[in-house]
Amino acid sequence: MQLYEAIHGRRSLPQLGLPAPDASQLARIFAAAGRAPDHRLLRPWRYLVVAGDARAALGELFYQAIAASDPARAENDAVKLRQMPLRAPMILVAVLCQHDHPTVPDWEQWLSLGASVQNTLLALHGEGFAGMWRTGDLAVHERVRQGLGLSANEHIGGFIYVGTPLAGKAAPAEPESLWQVWTPGA
Repeated sequence: MQLYEAIHGRRSLPQLGLPAPDASQLARIFAAAGRAPDHRLLRPWRYLVVAGDARAALGELFYQAIAASDPARAENDAVKLRQMPLRAPMILVAVLCQHDHPTVPDWEQWLSLGASVQNTLLALHGEGFAGMWRTGDLAVHERVRQGLGLSANEHIGGFIYVGTPLAGKAAPAEPESLWQVWTPGA
């Protein structure tokens, strides 16, 4: 797959089924993730792979987290919360591993994580899969963070739902000009 073909052809697809990437495909995908821009080579990211029965356990963690902070919502959304991780055969949890570094501020480490996730999404596409990067209140919920075993310096950057596309999606409209030439003094 050519570079621009891959970039322009990648879509966030919510309908994902089997198969999911196997171990050798994941190795290539995470090798691509590891090539993200990374000031001082801090590697401020890592990924958790959630597949099989672990998806149901993640759904229960989602439910328990909301039940602890908003019991009425948990009661209303119990099925939805428990079913969320079952929408795809695999979920990759993108984790920011924040480093206290004198020349690499936190915001730059978050950008590096974002670049790593973009590489992951492109690599998934290159392998014939699709991914949907989701965030939301569960990504910042302390109980979810703890339930996933994250350290105090780690944060969830999102949940990447992964699988084989079950349906296509039209290309988005071309954006208005995203760039301009800067002219000093103008």
